[in-house]
Amino acid sequence: MKFQKKLAKTKQQIPTASLPDIVFMLLLFFMVTTTLREHDVRVQYKLPEARAIEKIENKRVVSYVWVGIDSRIQIDDNIVNVDQIQKIMYNKRVDLPTIIVSLRIDKTSKMGLVTDIQQELRKAYCLRINYSSIKKM
Repeated sequence: MKFQKKLAKTKQQIPTASLPDIVFMLLLFFMVTTTLREHDVRVQYKLPEARAIEKIENKRVVSYVWVGIDSRIQIDDNIVNVDQIQKIMYNKRVDLPTIIVSLRIDKTSKMGLVTDIQQELRKAYCLRINYSSIKKM
């Protein structure tokens, strides 16, 4: 009398019927919640410290102007001169009337350069200006 092994007749599979739905939901979730970096900052800067700071809630209306250690000025992804600021920022203000200009200026920059930038922003009628800083501990 020979004994035979009986093989299990149940299949060992993972149900994959709902897998496309799960993948689609994850993809949609990450597309909605992810914010992409808008600009590559090419200037090096260290922000000044402040004790009382406020956070801007709606960052969609903010345009950044960076001033680096070497006094180079960057708007969007372009290095610009002071005399180009008025034209660039006026065009931005025409497209978005509620624009806020956030100045990210190195703490060792000369005040004369900051004043020149402010004057160019006034000429472009960009009067909502924010000065970025880091919180002093």
